[in-house]
Amino acid sequence: MQIREIKVLRGPNFWSIKKQKLIQILMDLEELEFQPTNKIPGFHERIQQLLPSLYEHQCSESHKGGFFERVKDGTWMGHVIEHIALELQSLAGMKNTGFGRTRGTGKEGCYYVVFSYQEEQAGVYAAKAAVAIADALVKGQEYEVEKDIKEIHDLWHKEKLGPTTSSIVEEAQKRDIPHLRLDEGSLVQLGYGCKQKRVEAALTSYTHSIAVDLAGDKDRTKKLLTSANIPVPFGQVVSNVENLRSVIELIGFPIVLKPLNGNHGKGATINITNWPCAITAFQRAQKISEKVIVEKYVQGEDFRVLVVNDKFVAAAVRTPACVVGDGRSTIRELIDTVNKDPRRGHCHEKVLTAIRVDEVTLELLTKSNLGLDTVLPLGEEFFLKPTANLSTGGTATDVTDEVHPDNVFLVGLDICGIDIMAPDLKTPITENGGVVLEVNAAPGFRMHLEPTSGQPRNVAKYVVDMLFKYGNGRIPIVAITGTNGKTTTSRLIANMARQAGFVTGFTTTDGIYINDHLVVKGDCSGPQSAQFILKDPCIEYAVLECARGGMLRSGLGFDRCDCAVVTNVAEDHLGLDGIDSLEKLAKVKSVLPETVSSTGFAVLNADDDLVYAMKEKLTCKIALFSMHADNIRIEEHCKNGGLAAVYENGFLVLRTGNHLIPIEETRNIPLTFGGRAEFNIANALAASLAAHTNRIKINTIREVLRNFIPSHETTPGRVNVFDFGDFNVVLDYAHNPHAVNAVGKFINSFNAKTRVGIITGVGDRRDEDIIALGEESARIFDEIIIRHDDDMRGRTIEEVENLITKGIVNINPGIPITYSMVECEAVDYAIGRVVPDSIIVVLTENIKKVTECVLRHQKKYKEQNHQWQAAV
Repeated sequence: MQIREIKVLRGPNFWSIKKQKLIQILMDLEELEFQPTNKIPGFHERIQQLLPSLYEHQCSESHKGGFFERVKDGTWMGHVIEHIALELQSLAGMKNTGFGRTRGTGKEGCYYVVFSYQEEQAGVYAAKAAVAIADALVKGQEYEVEKDIKEIHDLWHKEKLGPTTSSIVEEAQKRDIPHLRLDEGSLVQLGYGCKQKRVEAALTSYTHSIAVDLAGDKDRTKKLLTSANIPVPFGQVVSNVENLRSVIELIGFPIVLKPLNGNHGKGATINITNWPCAITAFQRAQKISEKVIVEKYVQGEDFRVLVVNDKFVAAAVRTPACVVGDGRSTIRELIDTVNKDPRRGHCHEKVLTAIRVDEVTLELLTKSNLGLDTVLPLGEEFFLKPTANLSTGGTATDVTDEVHPDNVFLVGLDICGIDIMAPDLKTPITENGGVVLEVNAAPGFRMHLEPTSGQPRNVAKYVVDMLFKYGNGRIPIVAITGTNGKTTTSRLIANMARQAGFVTGFTTTDGIYINDHLVVKGDCSGPQSAQFILKDPCIEYAVLECARGGMLRSGLGFDRCDCAVVTNVAEDHLGLDGIDSLEKLAKVKSVLPETVSSTGFAVLNADDDLVYAMKEKLTCKIALFSMHADNIRIEEHCKNGGLAAVYENGFLVLRTGNHLIPIEETRNIPLTFGGRAEFNIANALAASLAAHTNRIKINTIREVLRNFIPSHETTPGRVNVFDFGDFNVVLDYAHNPHAVNAVGKFINSFNAKTRVGIITGVGDRRDEDIIALGEESARIFDEIIIRHDDDMRGRTIEEVENLITKGIVNINPGIPITYSMVECEAVDYAIGRVVPDSIIVVLTENIKKVTECVLRHQKKYKEQNHQWQAAV
C-alpha cells in the first residue's frame, strides 16, 4: 500500500463543518484491498501488543474494545490507519483529536482516510507514521512506536501557541470571535477586517511601542517609578569592571546584577556577597547586555502583579526552583524526583518547567560548599536558581485576594507584569520596605492561569474584554459558490456593498479586489485569497467567491459567513478529487450554506433540485430565487412567510409572504441585455437577494443593477460582446455543457445568419463531459473551430479533438469543423473569413490574451470602415 496524497484541511470542509482541522490521506491499499485484517495471520494480536491503548477506541461498536473487535472480525487497512493516527497524537499528549472517517474514492483499493489534528506538522507526521506502523503490522516486523510518539510530541510543541497566546485565543473562541494565525510564532489576529485586533503573547494592538521600549530599559523604568514616588532598589547602570567596583563601594553588599535589557531572569544573579562572585555575575550579565544594572539586594518574597487595561487582575508569589532533602537522596536524585512531577515539562509545554542543572545551579552549589552528589538533610531546602521565574523551574502561588490596593501601579502599558520584592502584599510596600524590581511589557500568564497552588485566574478574560468592548470582531461576509455564475454574482454583490458605503474586499476567479482596485491577478477563489481580504484592516464588508477546488484542497478560509449564495450545481470537474457524481458535487457546494450563522441567510436556487435540497440540513434562515414566479417551491416558501426573489413579467421582484417589492425591470438592467441573457437575470436575482439580507437597501440594489455595465473590463470573460458593425464577437468563459447551453440561448437571441463557435475541451474532465460539450456546441453553432490550449491537462490534443468531434457528430454529422489552432489563431481565422450578420463565439480560457486579440481586430476593422467611408 502507499500514500498517494496528503492534504491539510484548515476550515469547514467536505467531511465536517465543525471539525475544521483535518488531515486527508489518499491511500491506495493495492493488494491489501483483498486482505481485510481477519485475513492477515496474527494481525489482531500484533496490533493489541504494539498499541494496547487502542482498547479505548469504541469505534462503531460504541463500547471500549470496539475497534479491536472490528479488527478481529475484519476491517480494511484504511480504517486501521485512521485509528492509529488518532492514537499516536493522543499518546503524544494531544486531546480532542477523536474525529476520523475512512471512505472509498470510487476507485478499487483507494480510500480517503481522514482524521483530526491540532498542529499541522504533527498531524502530517502522524499520517505517515500510521501507514508505516500498519505496514509493519501486516509484515510482522518490529516497530519502535516510542520514536514516533516523541517526534509527534516535539512537533506539536514546536508549532503550538504558547500558554499566554493560547489562553487569549481560547477566551476569544468562547465569545465567537474568529482568529487567524499569522505566522509560525505566536502572532494571532482576532476578528476579521476592520474589526480585527492582533496579539502576540501579552503584546496587543493597543500596546504602545514607547511604553514597551521603556519597560525594556530597566534603568529608565526605575527613574520613572522613582519620579512617581514608587520605591525601587537603589542602584546604577555600569558597563565595565571599574564602574562596577565604584557602585558596589557606594551601595555595599549584598547586591543584584542583571542585564539592562534582559527578560525571563536570563543573566540575572541575586544576593551577591563578595567581589569574586560579583565579577562572575557581571560577566554572565554582559552575555545578554553590554550594560548591566547593579542594585541593592532586597530580601523578601518575589511577587508578580498583573495589570490589564489599567486594572489589577491577578497576583502570585514566586519561588525559585528548589529541592527539599529527605536525608537519603542526593541533590541530583532530588532534582530527578521533582522533574517526575507530571505537571513539569520542557519550556512552556506544561504548567511547570522541568528544572535544568546549568552553570548558575553549579555556582550556587559551590557557593554553599555542596555538589550534585551531596545528600541534603531531612527537611532542608536548597534553592537551585537565583531567580523565581517559572521558565527556570520556579513555582507560583496565587495571592490575588491578598493584594492591598495601594500596591497596584499604572505604568502606561495595556498589559504589564510588575515584579515586587516585599515581605507581603497585604500592606503597602511603601510601609513594609518592599520595592518594585521591574516592569515587564509582555508578561507570561502561565503562573496565573495554572498556579502551582491557589486559585487559577482566567486573566485572558480581561485582555479580550479590553480588545473587544463591543461585538465579536466580525464583519459581514457574503460567500458565493455554484458551478456557473459565481463570479458575476460576486461582482454584483460587491458593487452593491461598495455603493452602500462599505469598504469592500472581494475575491473572484479573476483576482482580488478592494473596492474597484485589482490588487492580485489570477484565480483567487480559494481559502488563501479569502484570508487575504479578511486580514486587511481596512475591509468593512467581504464578498468571497468559493470554488470547488479550494474547498476540497484545504477547506474554507473562514469559519462562518452571514450569507451564502449557491447559484447552481451542474456537471463539471466530475471525476476529480473523488467527486464522481452530481450528488457529491452538491455536497461540496453545500459546505458553504452550512457555515451560515443562525441569524444569516442561505440564498438558494429554487429551480435547481440539488441546490434546493440543501435547505434540509441548514439551521440558518433561507431565501430562494427562481426564474419562474409560479414555482411551487417559491409558493410554499412564501406561504410560510419566507423571503424570495423571482422573475415575473420582465421584472425582478422581491417577495416576502404575499408582499411584492419590484426591484427593477430587466430592460433597465444592462447585464441582462434587455432580458436576453437569462443566466444573468438569475445572477441578478441571487445578488439582489443576498444584498437585501445583508444591510443593503433596495434603492442601492436598484441603482447598481441599472449602472452595472457588462464589458471586458467590468465582467471579463463573462458574455463580453464586441460590436464590429455587421457582425459580433462574443467572449465567454463557459467550459462545461451547462454553461454552453446557457450561452447558446443568449446567442440565439441575436438572429444571426451564421453562428461560429470556437471551442475546446478541458483535458482533466471525463470523456462523457467532453463529448457532452461537443453535443451542446453542435446544437448552437453552424460552424465549429476546435482550438487547443498550451496546457491540455493530461490529454493529447488529438484525444480532446476526437472526443469533441464525437459529440458534434452525434448531433449534427454535417457541421463544418476546423481543427488544431491555439486561441488567438482561431480568432484570427474566424474574423478573417467572417460574413455579414454573423456572430463568432469564443469560449475562452486565456481571457486577457484573447480580449486583447479581439480588441486589436475591432480597432483595425473600425479604421478600415472609417477609411472606406471617407473614400466614398
